[in-house]
Amino acid sequence: MLATLRSLPDRVDPRPELLSEVTDGGVTSQRWLIDVEDGLSAIAVVNRPEGTAPAGGWPGILCWHGHSPFGKEAVMGNTSTAEIRAFVADSGLNYGFRMAQHGFVTFGIDWMGSGAQNDRLHPNNRPMTSKDTCDLYYLHAALLGRTVLGMNLCHGRQLLDFVSDLGFVDGQRLGVMGESYGGTLACWQTLFDDRIKATEIICYSDTFTDFGLRDGNYCGSQITPGLFTLVDVSDLHGLIAPGPLLTDLAVYDECFLLPSAKACIDRVEGIYAAYEALDHFERQTFTSGHGWQDRRSAPFFAKHLAPST
Repeated sequence: MLATLRSLPDRVDPRPELLSEVTDGGVTSQRWLIDVEDGLSAIAVVNRPEGTAPAGGWPGILCWHGHSPFGKEAVMGNTSTAEIRAFVADSGLNYGFRMAQHGFVTFGIDWMGSGAQNDRLHPNNRPMTSKDTCDLYYLHAALLGRTVLGMNLCHGRQLLDFVSDLGFVDGQRLGVMGESYGGTLACWQTLFDDRIKATEIICYSDTFTDFGLRDGNYCGSQITPGLFTLVDVSDLHGLIAPGPLLTDLAVYDECFLLPSAKACIDRVEGIYAAYEALDHFERQTFTSGHGWQDRRSAPFFAKHLAPST
């Protein structure tokens, strides 16, 4: 399955440059410029609890954002505009900030085509076509023998490399969480990088037949060539077993409808039962639309990213 990611960019020296550091709401937030592959940089946000780090550092969580107009910014705690504040109030999607308040170091970057990595936001670049950037970048990547998903995962690996060297992070206690396409990346990042010890997949449970082939609710960033000939979404989740997994459903999710989303998670639970690892599997259901609620995430990561004895 990992071979469907095709050719992957090589690791590079992150060459980090600190841009800013501010403290607000009990969270110290840094913005860094790091190289994610040869010829491409990204702005990374690193949030940590205010105060002195414990011996060995805090556990870390890579926070992937989903499709939104704001990229990583809302997830990581940017409240600078009324539009972002309204988005967070409606969706709850500021887990990169909330989890830092709960005692974790959280970190995130924009994936290709979103936020600071969206060419439409760069006035010195040529105007993009009206095509969806995820689909257009998929075509560009295909010309190079790559996939957008594979590139984003490598950028996440670069971020993990960089953050693991920060003195206040315990590089042996790393997790990942993400919503929607961020859930896709959270799932794949776990399979792609064995440093990930616990995973939360938020509102990315369904079947390719239903949300993809039937509804057309997918894009070039989410898929790899021939993927459905190998696995369905429940199999992707199940490949994490017996590693710790928390899955989130939303009753009123307009993207991944409840009947097929629940069937997906039921099958994942069956896979964990076959592994005799149900103590590593959790699910929660939100009475909301496509989004996140601050309920069981902190206890889940605190349990599975606890210091080793």
